[in-house]
Amino acid sequence: MESFEEVVIVGGGIAGLATAVALKRVGVRSLVLERSHELRATGGSITLAANAWRALEAIGVAGKLVPLYSALKKSHFTNLITGDYQEVSFPNNGVRDELGIRAVHRKVLLQALAEELPSDAVRFSSRLESIKEQIIDRSSVYTLQFEDGSTIRAKVVIGCDGVHSVVARWLGLTAPVRSGRSVVRAIAVFPNGHGFEGEVQQFLDVGKRAGIVPLNDKEVMWFMAHTSLPPEIEKVRDPESIQKLVIENLAKGFPQEYIDVVHYIDPTTITWAPLMFRYPWDLLIGQTWRGCVTVAGDAMHPMTPDLGQGGCTALEDAVVLARHIASSRSSSDGFEKAIEGYVKERRVRVAGIIVGSYLSGWVQQGGVGWWQGSLVRFVRDHIFYRFVFQRLLKVSEFDCGRLTCE
Repeated sequence: MESFEEVVIVGGGIAGLATAVALKRVGVRSLVLERSHELRATGGSITLAANAWRALEAIGVAGKLVPLYSALKKSHFTNLITGDYQEVSFPNNGVRDELGIRAVHRKVLLQALAEELPSDAVRFSSRLESIKEQIIDRSSVYTLQFEDGSTIRAKVVIGCDGVHSVVARWLGLTAPVRSGRSVVRAIAVFPNGHGFEGEVQQFLDVGKRAGIVPLNDKEVMWFMAHTSLPPEIEKVRDPESIQKLVIENLAKGFPQEYIDVVHYIDPTTITWAPLMFRYPWDLLIGQTWRGCVTVAGDAMHPMTPDLGQGGCTALEDAVVLARHIASSRSSSDGFEKAIEGYVKERRVRVAGIIVGSYLSGWVQQGGVGWWQGSLVRFVRDHIFYRFVFQRLLKVSEFDCGRLTCE
């Protein structure tokens, strides 16, 4: 069975759904192809800063989410080795509280995006195998082959299919690499309230960094980032075993308030994965687009989560791409011109954020080795949080622009 679509978006995560909504706002219909049988909510929650809220405002979704979550004001850092304590206030992103940093449920965000689309705009259980390009009447047409034998022909293909993107591989982008760290994440539920009052708590140890991030008055997201463990340990996948490993191994010696949070997990939200990123020079000089094919979100710029910008930049991508398509589609080479303009606008910014995120995580984790680790920890404890971290967080003040609705 073969069908034809003008614009196909591969991947129904944050980047894919946001791109479809943004395109709908400018009058362009798209089809989202998601490999899972339902909306994916891996990771439980996501932190959104001012740049993300501006993008969500541009596509008409912010108003659904802002009332559900309170803005986070500051983060507390406790060094478990020295006992030192530091406090960092989050950037004041203007006078509007709507632009404050918030942790939101990933599933709630996905549902809010999906509600903006027609019921037939997302096709589930669509596992892409390959892409082929044909030239018909001097224009490229792309044939997408799926595991079930079906095919779709499209004028435009936008890969929003994550870190291990089929579309990125077809373009020729090199595969993302491991950062040398992994992270466990989950949501903890406190029926009677948790009492963290909208402030992030972080704990620093040698090669480990853990945190507690409130979502609302009864739920928090907790994480444990650590240097890589032996492969046989990192292969543990069932929620109870991961929880036990955190409590008895990774979080050994951590404050009781953190251990208590880990005890209260919602097992459906726990994940454990290596932190990966794409070398920034791949975005600057690599093949991030060809003809009318490009990538967005993690498929374009996978990054470590240390500045909380993975999902934020994916939402930026959606608005910028839709804006370029809206302004270029009247010309004969409109789609190709739009894709090229989008890539040129995005690659320098996201390459810089990849670098900032990686260095932020490396410094906060405390480096590796004895002498290097001692030096990095000195920089972290005496310089980084006081003078550098808030400057890095200013990437969240970016405004991706508005869309002219049709």
